[in-house]
Amino acid sequence: MQRDLQNLRKSYDKAALLEENVPMDPMELFDQWFKMADECEEIEEANAMNLASLGTDGFPKNRIVLLKEIVDGNLLFYTNYTSEKAQGIDAHPRVSLNFFWPALEKQIIIKADVKKTSREKSLSYYRTRPRGSQIGAWVSNQSSQIDSREQLMDKLAEMEKRFEDGEIPLPDFWGGYACKPVSFEFWQGRENRLHDRILYSRNEQGSWITKRLQP
Repeated sequence: MQRDLQNLRKSYDKAALLEENVPMDPMELFDQWFKMADECEEIEEANAMNLASLGTDGFPKNRIVLLKEIVDGNLLFYTNYTSEKAQGIDAHPRVSLNFFWPALEKQIIIKADVKKTSREKSLSYYRTRPRGSQIGAWVSNQSSQIDSREQLMDKLAEMEKRFEDGEIPLPDFWGGYACKPVSFEFWQGRENRLHDRILYSRNEQGSWITKRLQP
C-alpha cells in the first residue's frame, strides 16, 4: 500500500509559551493546561495519556492509559499487574507519558520513575469503579491469548455469577502505578513550525530549572 500524506498540514497559531509566563513548579503549569483541556468541549478525555515503556523483548511500546489521580506529585494509573505493560515496567521502571491535545495545540512529555502504589491505594480507587469494571478486572488475563470473544464472555458470565452477591474484592493481580516525574517538556504549537518548547529538569540541588529547546 502507498499513500501520499505530504499535503496534510496544519498551521498552529492559538497560543504562545514564553519564559516570563511559566511558573517555577512544572506541576502548576501542568495543572493549568490540564484544566484547559478538561474544560474544552472538543476534547473528550483530557486524562488520556500515551504511556511508553520498554518491553521485556527490548522493544519500546506505547499505549493509551488514563490518568486517574495526582498524589504528592505522582501521576497514577491502574492496570493488571500480569499484563505485558506491567511486566515491562517491573523490569524497566522508567516510563514516558505524553498528553496531546490537538484542539489546544499543546502537548506535554513527562519522563518518570515508576513504582506500584500501595494495596490500600489500589483498593481505594478500585472501589470507585463501576461494578462492571470491577468484574472486568477479574475476567481479563490482560495481554494473554484467548481463543475467541465468546470465551471471554463465558468468563464474564462465570464471574458475574461468582460475585452476584456482595462486594467484589480487589484482585491480587490488579492495582496502580505511581509515576514520579523527573522532567517535563511543554510544547506549544506555533506558526511556521517554530514551536515553543520549555523543558523542566532538576539541578544538582533538586530544584526545578527551565530551558528553551529549539523546535
